[in-house]
Amino acid sequence: MALIQYLTQIQLDFGAVSLLPQVCEQAGIHRPLVITDAGVRAAGVVAHALAPWGEHAPPVFDQTPANPTEAAVRWAVQLCHRGHCDGLIAIGGGSSMDLAKGVAIAATHEGPLKNFATIEGGSLNITGAVLPLIAVPTTAGTGSEVARGAILIVDDGRKLGFHNWVLMPKAAICDPELSLSLPPGLTAATGMDAIAHCMETFMSDAINPPADGIALDGLRRGWAHIERATRTGQDREARWQMMSCSMQGALAFQKGLGCVHSLSHALGAADPRLHHGTLNAVFLPAVIQFNASAPGVQREQRMQRMAQAMGIGTGIADGMALAQAVREMNARLGLPAGLSAMGVDVQIFDLVIQAALLDHCNKTNPREASATDYLEMLHASL
Repeated sequence: MALIQYLTQIQLDFGAVSLLPQVCEQAGIHRPLVITDAGVRAAGVVAHALAPWGEHAPPVFDQTPANPTEAAVRWAVQLCHRGHCDGLIAIGGGSSMDLAKGVAIAATHEGPLKNFATIEGGSLNITGAVLPLIAVPTTAGTGSEVARGAILIVDDGRKLGFHNWVLMPKAAICDPELSLSLPPGLTAATGMDAIAHCMETFMSDAINPPADGIALDGLRRGWAHIERATRTGQDREARWQMMSCSMQGALAFQKGLGCVHSLSHALGAADPRLHHGTLNAVFLPAVIQFNASAPGVQREQRMQRMAQAMGIGTGIADGMALAQAVREMNARLGLPAGLSAMGVDVQIFDLVIQAALLDHCNKTNPREASATDYLEMLHASL
């Protein structure tokens, strides 16, 4: 039986952030803690979002790492408890939103975070006691504002997923205005993250027709506008479309992801300097080819439909052409050509493969990947 479940309220428009106090009130949040990072705060985005509170603005935790950690969660939980906060507002990219979900768990549940990780069988340990969360994305990439999960580096060094429907933000405020000042490199990397979500979800064999439709439409929007958004940051139409692509990719990936994310999670844990979206962009071509090489009419049809959404042909059925299109897009966006350009050492490949095989996304790839398969994908992505 296929479970199809979309649960949250989404505001998508320029100026939507002005609704934040109203949305908090609707969610029953009266004393929020704001989770963000130093860059977003320095850019004035947090001050803009909190302006309606005036001198009564809520406390802010702005030390979110690029790859959020259990240590940062503990630090934010202390601030949350000191302020007797009854809810959370995440303002930023996927890192801030994922950290906020970690805080939502840790502030209300006893024990280390690994006890609640999906791969450890801990999803059911996450209860409705979690703090309610309002998510305000400032990038168009992860889509965490409409996702039921988070990715966090726990104390033992593993990068783990945490999933439960109670982690879904009570509301998402998607205001493209907040992304207008995003620099080109980050626009490209986060945008390719959103595109990877749409493509990897659509390739999955899991049955969820609404997710397939959302993913294809998101791919069409993202592929058509990512270059405009990257080259001309003030292009409001392109920013709106990328914000929608990001949100749609995450609505769709409730269906499941695959080897792209298994590799990105594993390598990102081994080397936290590496940007998740950039890793997804680099791994996507090799995974497309791996998935496409398995026989099956349905798989060919999926490749054709993605090619149509991307406007690169109506008869393309092989993964080579799609993979090449992604490589060429990465190059036009100025993203790294491969792992070598990112400073990745092949000597960590064994560690990455072990972690990828254990990652929760590995189970939902449309084709089972072995250690040998992952090694080949890593070398193809060099």
